[in-house]
Parts: sequence; structure tokens; C-alpha cells
Amino acid sequence: MTAAYAGRVQPSIPRPTVIAAIIVGMTVLTLAGFLLPALWYEIAERREAGHLLLALTGVGAAFGLYARLLWQNLMRRTAPVHRLGLAAIALICWALPPLLDTGQGWGNALLVPAGLIAVVLPVREAIAVTAAATVLTPIYGVILGLPALTVLYEVTGVPLGAFSGYVTVWLFHVVQELREVRAELARSAVGEERLRFARDLHDVLGHSLQAVALRAEVAERFVERDDGRVRKELTEIQTMARDAVRDVREVVRGYRTTSLRTELDGMSAVLRAAGIRCERPEVSPALPAHVHEPLGWVAREAATNVLRHSSATWCEITVEAGRDRVRVEIVNDGAGRRAGDAGSGLTGLAERITAAGGEFTAGPAGDGTFRVTAAVPATTEGVA
Repeated sequence: MTAAYAGRVQPSIPRPTVIAAIIVGMTVLTLAGFLLPALWYEIAERREAGHLLLALTGVGAAFGLYARLLWQNLMRRTAPVHRLGLAAIALICWALPPLLDTGQGWGNALLVPAGLIAVVLPVREAIAVTAAATVLTPIYGVILGLPALTVLYEVTGVPLGAFSGYVTVWLFHVVQELREVRAELARSAVGEERLRFARDLHDVLGHSLQAVALRAEVAERFVERDDGRVRKELTEIQTMARDAVRDVREVVRGYRTTSLRTELDGMSAVLRAAGIRCERPEVSPALPAHVHEPLGWVAREAATNVLRHSSATWCEITVEAGRDRVRVEIVNDGAGRRAGDAGSGLTGLAERITAAGGEFTAGPAGDGTFRVTAAVPATTEGVA
């Protein structure tokens, strides 16, 4: 981890299914905590096989169905049959207290279905059902003879449980949509650059090629009537073709050769648009002219690699200009690439930097980061 981010915790973002599994597991463990005193009473104190079997069967069925419904809705696999599942959970949880012993903590089972109300039902129906459950649950608790504090807790517990379940699923879906938007922004940034280059080529070549085609048609009409006119048109065609080649070279040179500051500014802007934290680095205006092209290629390829790492959340760019060399280091926390799996892009960069008399390294740093480092001589002496 670099110094700028040494004090920050930057965990990688798991896959959606992993996050959903964590949410389901933590929810079930939380609900189990509500019923743990009652289960402990059945196992350690009462020790009646019939009651214990009923308790374990009821709790297992309710929690298993709860976990399945929560998972299905996190994965956006909603279905009308889920209403029956919610009703079954409510029936089980409301049947356990009178069948066992309300005085030993089984009254907490009445709150278990609340967390799924706003998850399974549409918002309007969920509000109505939550309001009804907020009234009926304490009334049922009074009928069962639950303590006053338990009844009061259930009055607030039902709406809080319903709201908590709704917020959990909503936040999960928001995170997934943000991930999709981030990936789309990255693709759009690359697409915009391709469109810009294609537009420039079209503007340069369109007129020239059209003029060449017209001259060729004129030459074809005079091919048997006026040799002098044909030679004149062919000369014009050659001139236009050479001009077109020169114009294309200028477009490509303008696309490839630019200042390092421009490349790094563009890189940081693209990464920020993709949701990756990246500050614009300080670049000395006195950098030697010959370092801009090779180090600019490093910035472009590094930006492409960072965008491909969907788990990257930050990227740090450092430029050091010394007497002997100019060094660029680009670090991000998306080290999903295996060592040795550098790809053709990084291989091509290594060749370019070596040809410029410099040094290039790229790969995971062992601390969860991926580090690209390139250094080229500050002078052209001794460079082939």
C-alpha cells in the first residue's frame, strides 16, 4: 500500500452472490439470537423430547424458509408464491409460543416474520401489513400472557424489523446498480476515445478519398481521347494520395504523441468517471520532450488495465523527475491479475520502454495492489 493510502482500509468488493450469502447468514444469526434463550431452555433445562423436537423443527423450518425467501429477493427472483412462504413463516412463529412456553422467551418468535414483510410484498401492501401486524402482534402477546415490557418491545419491533429488511435489500440492489453503472462508464470512456479517433480519421480521409475517386473517374473518361489530360489527372491523384497519407500520419501522431501531463490528466478523469478515486499528479513543465511519448503510452495502458479490474477502488499516480531519469509509478488496489499473466499490452509497454533505454516492471505487489513502474533516461545520450 502506498503512503497516501497506508492508513485506509480498502477491502476488495466480493461478487454479488457472496454479498447476498453474507447478508442471509448474518440475518439468520441475528434472528437465532432472539430465540437462543428459549432454545437453551428446551435443550438444557426442560429436556423433554417432544417439546425439543417441536422447537427444533419449527425454528429450522421457519429459518430455512426465511433464508430462501431473502436470498430469492436479493437475487431479484421474486414470485407470487413468496407470499405463501411469508404466511407459512408467520404461522409457524405465531404457533410456537402457545405450543411451548411463552415465559421462556418464545414470545420473541412473533417478531421473526416482520423482517420479510417489506421484502416479499410491494411497498403499499407492505405498509398496510406492517401496520396491521404492529397492532395485532401486541394484542396476541397480551392474550398469550407475555410480560408488559415484551409486549411494548413488540409494538416497536414489528415496524423496525420491516424497515430493516426493506433497507437491507434496497441497499444491496443499489450497490449492484452502482457497480453496473461504473462498468458502463468505463466502457463509455473507452468508446468515446474510439469514436473521437474514428471521427478524426473520417474528417481527414473523407474529402481526400472522394477527391481521388472523382479524379480517377475523369481520367477514365479521357483515357482514349486525351493522354495529356489522363497524365495530369494521374499526377493529381498521386499528389492527393500523398497528402492523404501525410494527413493520416499527423492524426495518428497527434493521437499517440502528446504531453505526459495531458495523458495523466485524461487518465485520472476517466478513472474518476468510472468511480475509481484518482488524483491528478503533479507533473513538472520542464520534463524533457523525449520522455512524453513512452511514458504517455504507460499511462494509457495502465488506465485500460485499471478499468478492467472491477474491484479497483483507488489509483495513485506518482511522477518523479530526477537528473538521470524520469519515473512514473501507477498503483491500484485491483490486483486481480496473476503474476506472469501480464497480457500483450504490458508486454508491448516493456518493449517500448526498453527501446527508449528505460526500465519497466508491472505486477501484483503482494499487498493487494497492482503496481506499474516505468523509468526512462532524462537525457538522450546513449539511447539508441
